[in-house]
Order: sequence, then structure tokens, then C-alpha cells
Amino acid sequence: MSADKQSADDSAGAGTPWGRVAEDGTVYVRTADGERSVGSYEAGTPAEALEFFTKRFEELEGKVHLLEQRVASGRLAPEEATSSSKALREQVVDAHAVGDLVSLAGRLDALAPVIAVQRSARKEERAQKTAESKAEKEKLVAEAERLAESTDWRNGANRLRELLSTWKELPRLDRATDDALWRRFSTARTTYTRHRKAHFAEEHERRDGARVIKERLAKEAEAIATSTDWGPTAGRYRDLMREWKAAGPAPREVDDQLWQRFRGAQDTFFGARDAANAALDEEFAANADVKDAILVEAEALLPVTDLEAAKKAFRDLADRWDDAGKVPRDRMKDLEARMRKVEQAIRAVEDEKWSRSDPEKSARADDMIGKLEAGIAETQAKLDKASAAGDARRIKDLEGELANKQAFLDMAKKAAADFS
Repeated sequence: MSADKQSADDSAGAGTPWGRVAEDGTVYVRTADGERSVGSYEAGTPAEALEFFTKRFEELEGKVHLLEQRVASGRLAPEEATSSSKALREQVVDAHAVGDLVSLAGRLDALAPVIAVQRSARKEERAQKTAESKAEKEKLVAEAERLAESTDWRNGANRLRELLSTWKELPRLDRATDDALWRRFSTARTTYTRHRKAHFAEEHERRDGARVIKERLAKEAEAIATSTDWGPTAGRYRDLMREWKAAGPAPREVDDQLWQRFRGAQDTFFGARDAANAALDEEFAANADVKDAILVEAEALLPVTDLEAAKKAFRDLADRWDDAGKVPRDRMKDLEARMRKVEQAIRAVEDEKWSRSDPEKSARADDMIGKLEAGIAETQAKLDKASAAGDARRIKDLEGELANKQAFLDMAKKAAADFS
């Protein structure tokens, strides 16, 4: 090449170490593999051409810098970062731009190990979150299955809704594991719901049956509310109340209404009965005064000294007691108890006298005396025989036996004396 020609070329390519402009306007970029044409710029000077293609390089460099920042911040997913880096490197390698393309490609290559570290970290993080999600879902399933076997109809449904809401917020697992846990969870919810519906269906049926029973009871209670047959009607109301309690609750919207009807009928009857009894109590107050006076005479018979006289006097007092008639209810128990006490005291004296003069007991006592006397005579004969024989040991035994029989004879004679 001539000196003039080399001087012209150098002059045309002056201004940047990364590229030049040939005389024909072709722009070249210098790379590790040599020069590469990146285009032509015939509209201006060589300096303007280099400036144009240098700006293109600067744009690429800006993209690389932005990608570096995004990768460094960790906001970009490793897969997206790898894809972006690869696409941008292809642009850099074949770029129609003038600049240090080799260095720029090297910066993109330097992102690969950073992305690999982030990918590994994210994989570990996903694995940890997956394990936590699996453990949490297993807990939700276990609680749902416990609820499926429970009878907590009030809180169970609400709790299952809370569990479902929590489930939806948890990350999904691998398809097989997630589907298996979901089937258990869903089955538990379905089982609980089926049992709950069956319970309330039975409850509705029971309440509807109770409504029919209580309507009948309320109707009967109202029908007898004006009865003046106080005793039997009061007993019937007690029977109706037992049936009412046994019927159980009716539907809420009618249970209170039916109770008001039933209770109202009761109040009407017992109010009328109490008023009638109050009037009778006032009427019977004078009878109580008469019985008080009779009691003074009856209680004066105690203690009993003459049984026959006391019995005769008490019979007369008892006749007068019956003739006196009814007394107020609040006095009845006390008056009857005092009269009964006198009667029992007289009967006790009579029973005691009878026990002392019982012919059967007297005959048994006489029979016992006869047997004991015969036994004593027999033992005495044996003792006399032993004495004649000089049998000291036999004598001692018979004397003891004779003493015991004599003691029993004394006791029998005393008992016989009590019956005579």
C-alpha cells in the first residue's frame, strides 16, 4: 500500500479505537475476530458516521446495564433473566454498532453465574415453601377430618369455611400430592355437610312432631281451664306438663306461642282453684277452732293411767273431731298430727298390755317351765346316782348342768309371772 493511501485510510478511520469509516462510507467495527462491516453512512462525514453507530452501541450498553441492575436486585425471575440475557447477547454479537462489543458480551456472560446462584436460591426457597404448604395443608386436612366426625353443628360449618379460605391462600404443591390432599379435604367437608343436613332434617322432623303434640296439649289445657273439679283437673294438668316436657322443643316461631297458650290455661285454672280454696279456708276457720278445743281434751288424756277410760274418751273425741268438719289447708297437717300423736300413745299402751297377757306366750312359758322341771329332776337323779358311786368328776359335771337348768327355770318362771 502507498504511503498516501495509508494516510487517507487512517484519516478516515480516526476518532475511535473500536471502528472506522472507509472511503466508500462503509463503517467497520473492530472485534477480537477482526473488523466487521456494520453499515454505511454516506449522508455525512466519517465522524458523524462513527457518532451514529456509537450511539447504537450506547443504547445496547444501556440495555445491558438495566439488565444487570434487574438481575442484581433479584426482582427478575432467573428464567426471565436468562432469556433476556440470551436475547440481548445475540443483539450485541450481531450489533450494527461501534463500541467494545466484546466487553459488552462479556458483561452479559458474567450474569450467568449470578443467575445460576439466584436460580438455586429460588429453588431452595420454593422447596421450603412447598414443604411448609404441604405441612399446613396436611394440618387443614386432619382438622377437617376431625370435624367430619364431630357433632358441632353450630361452629363446625364456620370453621370449615375458614379452613377452605386458608387452603386457597396456600401455594399449590405438585399435582399428585395436591390432588390427593384436596380429595381428603373435600371428602371431609362433604361428609360433615351431609351429616349436618341429616341432623337438621331429623331435628326439623322432631320439632314438627313436637309442634303437633304441643298444639294438642295446649288445646286440652284450654278446654279444662274452667273446670271446678279441682283435684282430678289439677292431676290432669300435671300429666299434661309431663307430656309437654317429654315432647321437646317445637319450631322457634311457634314454641313460645304454644307455651303462652298452655301456661295461660294453667294460670286460669289454678288461679280459680286458689280463689275457691281461699274462700273455703275462710269458711273452715271456725272448724279449726273447734278442733283446737278437742285437742286440748285429747292431749289431757296423756299419760294414760286408765286404758279403758282413755279409749272410751278418745272415741268420743274422735266422733266430735269428724263432726267438726274440714279446716283450712294450712292448719290441716298440724292438727291431724297432734290428734294422731294422742291416738298412737293410747294404742302403744294397749299393745304393751296385750304383749304382757298374750295367751300364746303364756302357754309357751308354762310349757318351757314343765320341760325345765322335768330336766332338772332327771339331772338330779343322775347326780344322786353319781354321788352313790363316788364319781367325783361326774358329780362336778352334773352339778354344773343342774345349776344352769335351775337358772333357766327361774327365768322362765319370772316370764310366766309377767303374763299372768
